[in-house]
Amino acid sequence: MLRNSTKKLVMSKKNSSIVPNLALTQNLTKDVWSLTNEAATAAAHNAQNKGRDLVNLGQGFFSYSPPDFAIQEAQKALSSPLVNQYAPTKGRVSLLNSLIKLYSPLYKTQLQAGNVQVTTGANEGILSCLVGLLNPGDEVIVFEPFFDQYISNIQIPGGKVTYVPLHPPKDMSDRVTLGTEWRVDYDELRSAVTPKTKALILNTPHNPVGKVFTREELLKIGQICVDNNIVIISDEVYENLYFTPEFTRIATLTPELGQITLTVGSAGKSFAATGWRVGWVVSLNPDLLKYVAMAHTRICFSTPSPPQEACANSIETALGNNYFENMRQEYIRKFEIFTKVFDELGLPYTKPEGTYFVLADFSKVRIPEDYPFPDELRSKGKDFRISYWLINELGVVAIPPTEFYIKEHEKVAENLLRFAVCKSDEYLELAVERLRLLKNYM
Repeated sequence: MLRNSTKKLVMSKKNSSIVPNLALTQNLTKDVWSLTNEAATAAAHNAQNKGRDLVNLGQGFFSYSPPDFAIQEAQKALSSPLVNQYAPTKGRVSLLNSLIKLYSPLYKTQLQAGNVQVTTGANEGILSCLVGLLNPGDEVIVFEPFFDQYISNIQIPGGKVTYVPLHPPKDMSDRVTLGTEWRVDYDELRSAVTPKTKALILNTPHNPVGKVFTREELLKIGQICVDNNIVIISDEVYENLYFTPEFTRIATLTPELGQITLTVGSAGKSFAATGWRVGWVVSLNPDLLKYVAMAHTRICFSTPSPPQEACANSIETALGNNYFENMRQEYIRKFEIFTKVFDELGLPYTKPEGTYFVLADFSKVRIPEDYPFPDELRSKGKDFRISYWLINELGVVAIPPTEFYIKEHEKVAENLLRFAVCKSDEYLELAVERLRLLKNYM
């Protein structure tokens, strides 16, 4: 027993000299997902929430199942022996063909297999883009607020993040605003470019703002990238959830932009199946896309085969039954159901032009100054405390968006909360009923 104990001590001392990847370990404070989930777990048992379930509009997962045709395709895929084996690293031929059929009309050209790479979810697709492109010290421009995974994905291969803010309307605490009012300062964007700038990540429709970038905005951003030979990684996972007259894809605007753009898509967002973990990267430039394919092969070799097959056949069905347009109309209805409570209370919000998120402003909500907040929230933005209070007092879970800003800029979002409406209509009605209680604190 003594010998074993000594051995463990020696090994522990030896391991203490290991320096891990700093991209993963340099910030070990709890992230927004951990803090929110822990707060929700604890709040579910407090006196205020006794006898009622929490209403979770935090993380963007669906409260309902994928469409029946997608479930049937998944069941069918699992029953085929060969479909349950390794898929080709490029992606199953059936899915590549379905994606070609889906995107060729949108890109106004006949795509080939070399224009598409299947990935294990959109996040791995973005990671593969960055691992395939970046060398240590290369810089990547990210618009702020940002999806938090972008940052570690850039830093893991040794990249450096350069932040360029989306500027919200100055009076967003006073009125309902539009996503188009969140603007890029193009002089700031140009100033952010250096000789080391390798890529720019664009997200449209934008999480968490709900902004759909206009054709004019994309052309201005794109021209800066063309002039400086910057690769555009266009995160378009919410491409089927836009509520504007059109959704513009930056890769389709000019031949030059097509050659420098990698566009990322997601089956999870399109079919309410985030657990399938099927994504893809499309590019009009197969020579650029091949670096993504190389990285994908090294990161995970291939994407699980059964959900690929289910996705392939689901796309075919969706193209024939108007599924995507029907889904857009369903989400317009969901936002109407949910945002009516903010209209009733006079709480401003950014009217979503896309995605399934809405940012609401809680400046007018009066939280008691002596409210007992945990110490770990003291160093966080004010929105973390608003979120904690909302969970504990009203039983509603939302996400504090200062997590999607660097510390120097978080003041912009300190009164905002992000709500996800990818829930059933009945669930949203329950959320509205619960949020009506805010009138007691205004």
